[in-house]
Amino acid sequence: MATCIKVKKDETKQSELQVYSSERKSDHAFLRLDSLLEIYNSENVVEKINIDVVKEEAGCFYVSGTGDFFSVQSEWKYVKTGCGFIQVDLTVCYKQGAVGDFGLQFNADLMGSGRPTWMIPGAFYKENRFEHNTRKYPRYDYRGGSHEEMVSDHWSFRSDRAALPAIFAWNEEMCGALCVEEMSELGLTGIGFRGNVSSTSIWVNFPYKEEPVTFVGEAIPKPKDLSLYTFQPGETVHLQLKIYTASPDLHSYDPFVREMYQLHQQEYPLNPWMGLEEAAELTAHGLYRWHYMPEHRILAETAAFDREFNNNVKGMGDRPHMHVGWVSGVPYAYALLTYGRKNGIQEYVDAAIDVIDNVASAIAPSGTFWASWVLGKGWGTGWNPKNTWLQARTIAEAALFLIRALRSEKQLGIHHPEWEKAVQSNLNFAVDHQCMDGNFGSYYHCETGDVEEWDGAGGILWIASLLEGSGYFDNDRYRSAAEKAGHYYERFVLDEYIYGAPEDVHLTPTSEDAYNAVVAYVLLYENNKNEKWLELAKQSADWLMTFRWTYNLAFPEKTFLHQYDFRSRGADQASPSNQHLHNYGLFCVPEMLRLWKYTDDPYYLDRTRDHIACFLQFIAREDGDFNAYKGMVTERFYNTNCFQPKGMMLTLSHSWCVGLMLYAAQEALPFNSVLQLS
Repeated sequence: MATCIKVKKDETKQSELQVYSSERKSDHAFLRLDSLLEIYNSENVVEKINIDVVKEEAGCFYVSGTGDFFSVQSEWKYVKTGCGFIQVDLTVCYKQGAVGDFGLQFNADLMGSGRPTWMIPGAFYKENRFEHNTRKYPRYDYRGGSHEEMVSDHWSFRSDRAALPAIFAWNEEMCGALCVEEMSELGLTGIGFRGNVSSTSIWVNFPYKEEPVTFVGEAIPKPKDLSLYTFQPGETVHLQLKIYTASPDLHSYDPFVREMYQLHQQEYPLNPWMGLEEAAELTAHGLYRWHYMPEHRILAETAAFDREFNNNVKGMGDRPHMHVGWVSGVPYAYALLTYGRKNGIQEYVDAAIDVIDNVASAIAPSGTFWASWVLGKGWGTGWNPKNTWLQARTIAEAALFLIRALRSEKQLGIHHPEWEKAVQSNLNFAVDHQCMDGNFGSYYHCETGDVEEWDGAGGILWIASLLEGSGYFDNDRYRSAAEKAGHYYERFVLDEYIYGAPEDVHLTPTSEDAYNAVVAYVLLYENNKNEKWLELAKQSADWLMTFRWTYNLAFPEKTFLHQYDFRSRGADQASPSNQHLHNYGLFCVPEMLRLWKYTDDPYYLDRTRDHIACFLQFIAREDGDFNAYKGMVTERFYNTNCFQPKGMMLTLSHSWCVGLMLYAAQEALPFNSVLQLS
């Protein structure tokens, strides 16, 4: 794979640069750059800096241009390590004798046939939202659309929304991408794209702009946000970006993401506050002390950092609700159970068994678990688009970890017949309702069990539950259903668009979909060593890494996360709809570590280490640590202007965040000599 540059002049002697991949499908496919920069103010574009001179020397292109306001000198250099890309260094001089406020845009047009598709890692995938989604967030439509409904044929975003600040664009003939660092001499950068019948374009902004509207996590957007830089007379600034091209294969982003990660790995250090054993000890304490409610036999989903405030608002900071999987329930009770057994802490064991006994007793008329328990309402269906729906992922995750709890207890000679009965009811339901093509569906009617929503990959985690259940119960029917599902759900992996995992973001691509796919396909590979499953596990893991931060965010100086020197490398974006950093990737730590061993690919080890190390920060080490109580862990770190200002942290401890750290710390401990986290 190679990225190439060609210089071309039109009939007016105007120069343009054509950047293309050796793997493009035709000579008509390339990134076209007919200017160096576009200059704009708060009202409109004031000038384009056309390409006046192009010189090639020793493998570098020296490109310059001048306008009324600015002149630009630039160096375009091939970087041939790894996948290869072009490093562009711009020296921009403001020529005017008076102060001026301007923004600069580096633009490239993607030439070639076919409608475009997009990826901004962690922030935007393909069209990003279906028309029929129940949740509103930015959506791309080739035809344009209502900006008030957050539908448009063009979008510009702040770079801190992205796990890697890059915009990838594909047509039928090639892939082209621009990449920039989060910060520049002009401040926070931006990235964007446009695709319609007239053209397909991608760009980088110095400083950022957000158009046509600004997404802040609400259904109603804020107005566009145009950030400008105040240039002083004669001021010169230096800006950088990278250009990458590749084949039209939708997975062609992966070599470049790996390349940028390797560069950032050296530049942005990690900063874990503790080792795995201390993290496990603290989170076991936190889960038991702050989330276990024996009077309700639940792990409460939230516990307020500020206990005095919680008392003053009648406990409303604590949420006495429990999902059976996902944001509470069995997975974290399992983690507490195994920690309690290993360390001889009976109160932890008793609490975990109490919670699991409660969940195992909660079988809906459909034959699955109920999704959640709410104080004053009892067992119910969770946070789904319809109040009669149960979501496949929530149920399958509860079943998976209940099987794991059964297996760990059985190894100690302890049996739980009611747990077994509950698990079998769920696994039998999955098999009985599986479509002939392997699809388990995503949402079920709580009374009848009918599949009410077939779309999405919400059911992919049944694969893991059925495979582990087939081993525990010696049931080949479960194994066959899992393999059939593996063939069905591969279409989502190959399409680089896995969606539908969380209850609360209907049919949305999320990092959680990636975790579930990794777990499913690693377990399928372990089931029969079919290389196809291993390839799908790898591709799922690569897509997962598009949600994972390669760099450390520059938080505003006075913010909480800056003051505590929070290092974001390794954190995951929840989803394009829920833009905040979270630790749910700890869910698939054991499968990621095994994938590293099966593939002997250090990339998977390094990026799993990053994720663990990132969330070995902000585990409260004692009462009062970052205004929390010992063992508490937050759900949200705010990386951009979504939900809360950048640099803030949600002051609630979540049972799943505490529980996943406890789970991952125990699972990763045997690998600690290679992870080197203590």
